[in-house]
Amino acid sequence: MRAGALILITLAAPAVARDPLFGLPIDCDLSDTCYIQQFVDHDSSAGVIDFACGSITYDGHKGTDFALPSLAMQAQGVNVIAAAPGTVRGVRNDMVDILQGQAGAPDVSFKECGNGVVIDHGNGWETQYCHMAQGSVTVRSGDHVAMGQVLGQVGLSGQTQFPHVHLSVRHNGEVVDPFDPNDEATCGPSNTTLWIDTPPTPAGGLISTGFAPNVPEYTEVKAGTAGVVELDQSGNIVLWGFSFGVQSGDEMTFEIIGPSGPIFEHTETLTRDQAMVFRASGKRAPASGWDTGDYAGMVTLQRDGTELDRQVINVTVR
Repeated sequence: MRAGALILITLAAPAVARDPLFGLPIDCDLSDTCYIQQFVDHDSSAGVIDFACGSITYDGHKGTDFALPSLAMQAQGVNVIAAAPGTVRGVRNDMVDILQGQAGAPDVSFKECGNGVVIDHGNGWETQYCHMAQGSVTVRSGDHVAMGQVLGQVGLSGQTQFPHVHLSVRHNGEVVDPFDPNDEATCGPSNTTLWIDTPPTPAGGLISTGFAPNVPEYTEVKAGTAGVVELDQSGNIVLWGFSFGVQSGDEMTFEIIGPSGPIFEHTETLTRDQAMVFRASGKRAPASGWDTGDYAGMVTLQRDGTELDRQVINVTVR
């Protein structure tokens, strides 16, 4: 999904031997088809701070969100899997799949997790998997599950505004951040983690990019239907980018190269911290129309002069 992204990867040792070790809770590739949208909030006050002293979290967030880039990918079906072996302690499977904020979204008070599964790993450890698809849960209370076993599929149930699985890790009822289980506040990956292989932890990046004849609707971008593969010779050329974890001062640059060379470049400075942001830029066709052929678009996200992420996309003008 991302090329050249700046990520933090730790070779840290696992936590002490008595602690469980976890794999990913979702069947996707974090370097290509999915990404981490939110981490555990380590700030006990009204502020927010993630394990890396960043802001990729929100106040009181108690887990790690493994997100899909679009509703289209979610609709195709992506499996939620057990992060460690254990015994299923609880299941919910009957809540409707509808994003909060949409017309007809139900009141999910006291059921914010939506459809989900809780697994007991012994010695006071448990994991919870939230926002699964209605009717997709494949296990029952009392079942013993193996690491990697399919529990169901990513859905849109509960308190969610984007397709993802929320993984909570708890020990004796207390939230534990698998990236920093000892709450060392090192402003980076901990010396010990609860991951078998610690996932890449981006400081922000691009979810998706695309070409369009006009600035697309945000709903189309989130749905995964905004991009086109062909444009008309006499129409507009618009390049858009959908990003996550942005901070005030980040820069998003749009570049378009046609068959005869560069035709457009624009940099926009983002003015506030946002969990997700969509921007677009482009150019009207000249009087003679665009040259026919293949065009390349590149969207780059930078922070303090350092490239966080870059995506390249192609379109054909006919």
